[in-house]
Amino acid sequence: MDYVPPAAGSYALPVIQRAPDGEVVGGDGRRHRLSRYTRGRITLLSLMYTYCVEPTGCALAYETAVELEKRILAEPKLHGRAAFVSLSFDPINDTHESMQAYGGRHARATGPLPWHFLTTRSIKALQPILEGFGQEIEVARDAKGRPTRTISHMLKLFLLDREGRVREIYSTAYLHPEAMLNDIRTLVMEEDARR
Repeated sequence: MDYVPPAAGSYALPVIQRAPDGEVVGGDGRRHRLSRYTRGRITLLSLMYTYCVEPTGCALAYETAVELEKRILAEPKLHGRAAFVSLSFDPINDTHESMQAYGGRHARATGPLPWHFLTTRSIKALQPILEGFGQEIEVARDAKGRPTRTISHMLKLFLLDREGRVREIYSTAYLHPEAMLNDIRTLVMEEDARR
């Protein structure tokens, strides 16, 4: 990466919008409010689906988050300050069991950096969350017009502050772990300055 991000704390991340809430299904298979996972810590939330094969799509977001996870865990002053959420926008195929399998060891992590892999019970439950985040999706169709398992979408990850407000939105071109880490550090500094 040739890009050198600005130093943490040398810039501000203004509030973009309040993150939407809605009913999700957690790793325990039970219904919860999304806000349970997006409040109280700085949260990196990605909207994805488990069988996305686009190399610059969900797989890139996952690998970037894994790299960011390593960097956060190597920085003790960030422990307990951040969390990750991966929310599927395909509740038909991505059950809570398949989301936990997709997350693997990351889905079982607790402690300094929890990573929650969530789905919803239905498209109807998911729709207000997608609309609230401005995430459009379209199910691809085959030559006979039947829906396939491929979902077209623009990759978006959202950085939320501990109050559940969107402070940054990342697309494919901006998935730089060091820049994202500096954004998290900046929000931590902002929190500490208010104490």
